[in-house]
Amino acid sequence: MVLGIIAVVLCLGLGATGLIQAQAAGGRARSAADLAALAGATALTSVFAPADPCATALRVARANGAELGACTIDGEDVTVTVVVPTRILGIPRRAEAAARAGPVNPL
Repeated sequence: MVLGIIAVVLCLGLGATGLIQAQAAGGRARSAADLAALAGATALTSVFAPADPCATALRVARANGAELGACTIDGEDVTVTVVVPTRILGIPRRAEAAARAGPVNPL
């Protein structure tokens, strides 16, 4: 009986560890996507230092441990998708996130 309880506790701990690792990877991916989209939109609309928005987004994504999956420009909006490689319970996985940045549309 004691071994059964120990096994259950270990399984619950392992499951909780996996969930925490997955949440952390998702958070890193969302942060990298947000920062890359903001950097791209800033580069697109900058008057003083205009630059290629997707190249800027790529640099920022890499600086945050992510790879740029996609970058699209629609008017003044920049939409990016990033991929963060991670390991969840020792298994290689990929956390993906997307973000859009640009001026606020009037209502």
